[in-house]
Amino acid sequence: MDIRQLVAGSTLYLPVEVEGALLSVGDLHAAQGDGELSGTGIEMAGQLTVCLGVERGTGLTTPEFITPTSGGASGRWHGTSGHDPDLMTAARIALRAMLRRIQTRGFTLEEAYVLASACVDLKISQVVDAPNYTVSAFLPLDIFVDN
Repeated sequence: MDIRQLVAGSTLYLPVEVEGALLSVGDLHAAQGDGELSGTGIEMAGQLTVCLGVERGTGLTTPEFITPTSGGASGRWHGTSGHDPDLMTAARIALRAMLRRIQTRGFTLEEAYVLASACVDLKISQVVDAPNYTVSAFLPLDIFVDN
């Protein structure tokens, strides 16, 4: 998942679609631009510390994450991602997941659309894995009192 905002201190939520699923991590980048255009970020050797847990019944349909960075002024961001051969479909997947996430904070669907229109940033996270592309949606958590 070449999303440059998945950095140290991030929390990643992955949908688990099969019983007994395993996790593999690799391809660490020291740097990568949004889009990862030319086939690689700056690859690096590294060590990862991962804490794993299972949260049942979340309804997660696509990877989501909390990150301390998105390139904006907020101190924390909630990100959702969409993966698809069509960029518009990938964006829709990311945005639908974000709308569901906003609704879990007590907003109606209509209110979630208004908030997303005003506050959510879309970024093309990677195009290098054609035919599959990744679009990420970022919601600044500093806009909420309970953050």
